[in-house]
Amino acid sequence: MLSQAETFDLLVFYRGLHCPICAKYLLELERLAPEFASRGVQVVAISSDSQERGQLMAEKIKAAGVRVAYGLVFTPAPQWGLYISTSRGTTSIRSGRARLVQRARVLMRPDGTLAWCGAGHARCARVPGPVGRDQFAAGQDYPARGEFTGAV
Repeated sequence: MLSQAETFDLLVFYRGLHCPICAKYLLELERLAPEFASRGVQVVAISSDSQERGQLMAEKIKAAGVRVAYGLVFTPAPQWGLYISTSRGTTSIRSGRARLVQRARVLMRPDGTLAWCGAGHARCARVPGPVGRDQFAAGQDYPARGEFTGAV
């Protein structure tokens, strides 16, 4: 799938509809969506929720600038650097899921090149936002790091 973004895709992985912290965060992203769009950044929020729960989250945050995706499968999650947790609390139990993907963000160029990523696996590890980092990377033609794939 090719990106429709001009400069970057900001992929925001969130725990699901049951998570009040994620909902609050996605509301903030929705508020910032026009600023991202003016910079050519497409914002996509992704969870392992079902289609029904994904649509409920989109309604909850009144998504207009943030695209809400659902149905993330766990198999490739570690390849993305995502952490997977087992359900442990009342909010997770309400999700009806035995496993949850933890919060993360990936800033990617339209050609699929990784520009920035951050993942958290603890409640207190909310990843800071890349607002402004997209502008720096685009304006400076800043290269991705960690791209070496040769023999060591």
